[in-house]
Amino acid sequence: MSKTTSKPESQVPVMIAGTGSYLPEKILTNADLESLVDTSDEWITSRTGIKERRIAAEGEFTSHMATKAAEKALEQAKIDPSDLDLIIVATITPDTLTPATACYVQQNLGSRKAVAFDISAACSGFLYAMKIAKRLISDGAFQNALIIGAEKLSSFVNWEDRNTCILFGDGAGAAVLRRSEEGEGNIIATDIGTDGAQTHLLNIPGGGSACPITIENADQRLASLAMLGKEVFKHAVTRMKQSAETVLERANIAPEDVKLVIPHQANLRIIGAIADRLTVPTERVFTNLQKYGNTSAAAVAIALDEAHRSGRFERGDKIVLVVFGAGLTWAAAAIEW
Repeated sequence: MSKTTSKPESQVPVMIAGTGSYLPEKILTNADLESLVDTSDEWITSRTGIKERRIAAEGEFTSHMATKAAEKALEQAKIDPSDLDLIIVATITPDTLTPATACYVQQNLGSRKAVAFDISAACSGFLYAMKIAKRLISDGAFQNALIIGAEKLSSFVNWEDRNTCILFGDGAGAAVLRRSEEGEGNIIATDIGTDGAQTHLLNIPGGGSACPITIENADQRLASLAMLGKEVFKHAVTRMKQSAETVLERANIAPEDVKLVIPHQANLRIIGAIADRLTVPTERVFTNLQKYGNTSAAAVAIALDEAHRSGRFERGDKIVLVVFGAGLTWAAAAIEW
């Protein structure tokens, strides 16, 4: 098991200058799922809190959704795509195994000078990307960065498995980071961690070099998400609590001073448990999973954009993002907006 050290973070402040998100038009409701698998709206809602999710259109790929979210974030940040220095796409559902989805996004945006690459940290990917981009900007390597969480999970769901197909949806969220000036915001503290001993709890077993998809195994649907839900739940609550507490301590922020907590949007019960353990009232915890389900790396990015654009926080407010995903991975960030 690994995690970051508690050394003080760089004193060069980095802010979030803009956010954006994109959701496909097609809505898949719980009622729709009743015709696909043995389930019901009541069963799904009571166990997850999810009512519907978005499904990408045929021919709409992860890079397409990532680009649309990025365009909105760049517009809000007032940064021309040609001026971008860095593009990081967090995804477990890339357009292709190689090249990186970030390369397609770079091409779509026309960001010719930007360094572009992907990272794979499942649902924690967006905050992993935030930590990497923050450090690279703080160290002086880049002036700005575009970070994106984007997923087309509908391509990796077994639509006959009622335990997993009810959970996931498609979408993308993005943020533009840059050095901040006096009186502007600051990503105060970040935390990331991994427990590779738990890789079996949530994975896509097929499609990689360990288990290529062949004619002989194609009917086994090995390139689909598989999960041991109860074990994932237990680890998620513990790790998210620890990570959130870590960034609050590093940032010297008391829970009562947090304007909004934006957790990973996977399960309403997990979100409720995190709120209880952090002693944050539910009205200061943002949720939108009822509309979109679990969009993995995109989830916290989409939630951040929606919370920002709907006025749930403003300049000077303290917010906390906290996530958990396959790997097992977890991450958190304490931000002064």
